Amino acid sequence: MKSDLNKADELTRRQFMANAAKTYLGVGLTPMLGATLASKALAQTGGKSQSAEAVIFLNMHGGMSHIDTFDVKPENKEVQGPVDAIATNADGIQISQYLPKTAAVMDKICLIRSMSNQNGDHFRGQYMLHRNYAPRATITHPTVGSWVMKVKGRKNKEIPGFVTIGSGAAAASPGFFGVKYGGVPLGRPDEGLKDSTIPFTVGAEDFDRRLKLADALNKDFHSKHNNTEARAYDELYDEAVRLMKSEDLKAFDIRDEPQSERAAYGDHAFGQGCMLARRLVEHGVRYVEVGLGGWDTHYGNFTAVEARCNVLDQAYANLLIDLEAKGLLDTTIVALSTEFGRTPTIKANHNNGRDHHPGAYSSLLAGGGIKGGMIYGSTDSNGARVKQNRVSTEDFNATIAHGLGIDTTSVLLSPSGRPFKIGGKDGKPVKSLYS
Repeated sequence: MKSDLNKADELTRRQFMANAAKTYLGVGLTPMLGATLASKALAQTGGKSQSAEAVIFLNMHGGMSHIDTFDVKPENKEVQGPVDAIATNADGIQISQYLPKTAAVMDKICLIRSMSNQNGDHFRGQYMLHRNYAPRATITHPTVGSWVMKVKGRKNKEIPGFVTIGSGAAAASPGFFGVKYGGVPLGRPDEGLKDSTIPFTVGAEDFDRRLKLADALNKDFHSKHNNTEARAYDELYDEAVRLMKSEDLKAFDIRDEPQSERAAYGDHAFGQGCMLARRLVEHGVRYVEVGLGGWDTHYGNFTAVEARCNVLDQAYANLLIDLEAKGLLDTTIVALSTEFGRTPTIKANHNNGRDHHPGAYSSLLAGGGIKGGMIYGSTDSNGARVKQNRVSTEDFNATIAHGLGIDTTSVLLSPSGRPFKIGGKDGKPVKSLYS
């Protein structure tokens, strides 16, 4: 007969592991349950490998208006409204007046103006943006970050390889890959990695004694219960101890940064999150997501977009400059996307708002071998439909995966034996974006 643990669901097992760790070690390890345990890279055979080693994904959740940011229509004032277009440092590329700092680094950026999908709902759109499959009641699909951890493995074995900042726990979910391929969700960039230090109430000798006790209990437990999840105890303890003793733990503490550097990113959670993302990549973290919400502009679109762009512009431009100055931009893909765009129609009765519009929107790619100073794809004169070179959400994520040298045609099976790919069923990388 199977043990109670064998019959327990994932949440129960995770809670059991957390309680055991807290009891035996005297330290809370909840963040570690989402961290990657020792993972091994899968075989990669998908053509020429690109040079990228890490990804920073900037998630503009809420539905960023493409017309008021990166797909300006200055010749169509009825659609454009009060927003002016400005020139950038890349020939022939104009963007919104709200993004002057980004305009000054456009030579590093590939602007994709032909994004399109069929998900006009926030939940479904964000689910697809992270997982490349439509949500189903019977299964939770892995996020792209979890795929990267599953295929590429951890670069730095002492700290988590997948971290999300300000995006919520769902963005870090490993789905059917299991907890060891999940991310560590951080609510705020200035909080550091919680419960990752040895409590001052536990001395070194007492800590070692508890570890030995835990090890003895684990061996006895494994001899009675042959369960894969239960065997994650040993890896959990080993990883927790490595992290608590690691010099790289300081990567999570942005207080180490000079005040001038913190100010350059902006005195707000998104800017500090981008700075933390750079620190984490610098210390070998593979995949970092930073979220910036507030783009759901049904009402007061122009006021809200200007405010959001002020935050985005400073942090995004400085992130690219900082990565380049530290020699990290060539090996780090910086992706920026959203779940959908906003309508060309301006709703005067909603204080000049714009509604959801999945038919056309914009995304950005930079670094990691991406060609800068270029536009890929286009929309019609209204910004309503893709005119040339449509790119789906799945294509966009497959393009990121290709830049990491991941074979986007490879299939992995869910526990029930169903086949899945990192770019979804039909996602294909746009290889021409790479130099």
